[in-house]
Amino acid sequence: MATLTTQTIVAAGLDPTYAAASGGGDKVTPGPTTFLHVINGGGSSVTVTVATPGNFYAAVANPDLTVTVGASGEQMIPIPQNPFGDPADSGLAAVTYSGVTSVTVAALRI
Repeated sequence: MATLTTQTIVAAGLDPTYAAASGGGDKVTPGPTTFLHVINGGGSSVTVTVATPGNFYAAVANPDLTVTVGASGEQMIPIPQNPFGDPADSGLAAVTYSGVTSVTVAALRI
């Protein structure tokens, strides 16, 4: 898993840098205004999963967030610290993709 550098959007704007989505997934430093911009340049939809660490109740795992990015589409997915920051992984959030061909990502914050 690659750890994406979170880019800050400032008043003057930002020309973000995008990286290819990693086959084994990516990690993001979560925060109150952090989001993941996913661009799918492929011809099939891709499911993005943001892991939610820990248990909800009685050892029942917290549900992960899944977002579908349509063919040739894009999505902006919020990545707040709670519930996505994993204390066992330096507070990072883990993101995986059902496919990575022609998928690019950027971690952004306002």
